Amino acid sequence: MTEKYTSILLGRDGAVEASGVDSGVAAHYGAPTREARRLFAGQAVADLSHFDVLEVSGADRQSWLDTLSSQRINNLAPGQSTQALLLSIQGRIEHEMKVLIDQDRVLLIVEPGRGAALEEFLNSMRFMLRVEVKNLSASHGVLAATREIPTAGQLIWHDPWPGITEGGWAYSREEHPGAERPWNLHVVELEKLTEAVGEEQLAGMMAVEALRIAAWEPRFGAEIDDKTIPHELDWLRTSVHLNKGCYKGQETIARVHNIGHPPRRIVLLDLDGSMHTLPAVGSEIKLGERTVGSITSATLHFEEGPIALGVIKRNVDPAEVLSVIDGDSVYPAAQQVIVAPDAGQVAGRFTGFLRTPPKP
Repeated sequence: MTEKYTSILLGRDGAVEASGVDSGVAAHYGAPTREARRLFAGQAVADLSHFDVLEVSGADRQSWLDTLSSQRINNLAPGQSTQALLLSIQGRIEHEMKVLIDQDRVLLIVEPGRGAALEEFLNSMRFMLRVEVKNLSASHGVLAATREIPTAGQLIWHDPWPGITEGGWAYSREEHPGAERPWNLHVVELEKLTEAVGEEQLAGMMAVEALRIAAWEPRFGAEIDDKTIPHELDWLRTSVHLNKGCYKGQETIARVHNIGHPPRRIVLLDLDGSMHTLPAVGSEIKLGERTVGSITSATLHFEEGPIALGVIKRNVDPAEVLSVIDGDSVYPAAQQVIVAPDAGQVAGRFTGFLRTPPKP
């Protein structure tokens, strides 16, 4: 049995440990709303040292990952980064990888606890290729900020969200709130975590999630279930290259995009603030008496108040006010459309801006 990870930064004053998949790091350090403001403004750093990190080395490393994943990786230079998915034959999301190219290796950042499953899958696909997969999760983790952290080194994954990467396609509108939140993940050695943080102010996972939800960015550990396809989450923006070569799940990607619509769509919900609480993840989203989806993430944002991400049936009218049901509590919820009901190639490609990784 793997020993539970506990960050050394949980020893800081005021630290309260997060729960669930984020246990082992701080939910907050005593003031989650203030921490979110600081994190958004570039005045704080978040401890994501519980995220898993894998290393892929060998001469065939990039071409191999390119053939397996939804994203073009073979053409990236050292210092560049992207996002990629591993899909089932049916196009359902099985793994999400934050890909960082280093000089003689590729680093993959994945959700807490997902490293072992990804390592096992990748090793099963090595065949005779010149690649080696190593799980670095016991020795490496991640620090996050809306800017680069001077004391944390130069192994930095730059989040492409919400830009439209080469070969990508946007299912949401041109004016995207995620443009206000650049996001950088520094890969650091756990034994040097305190040194990497330096004198920076700290923000907990509640702050991280508040910024993510307000930026409409899906998270593998939250918005994904066993039926999710990338179109439903607007992940064709950053994690799918529609014109690259064959990979598992490509037929579904192409068919839904070119001649259909995703069966569900991610939506941001503005919740009634009079409840003074947040609905639990998994709470039903209803239109009248009909269940049309469920809550996947919820937060109290420092400007927007109580908001949530949910996944609902595609054909729900965006003008409808929905209800979120959590036990005896009922939260009226207005929709902010992320993925449009008519999303697909015929709906047009928004090209408001393109966020590309910085050149090394």
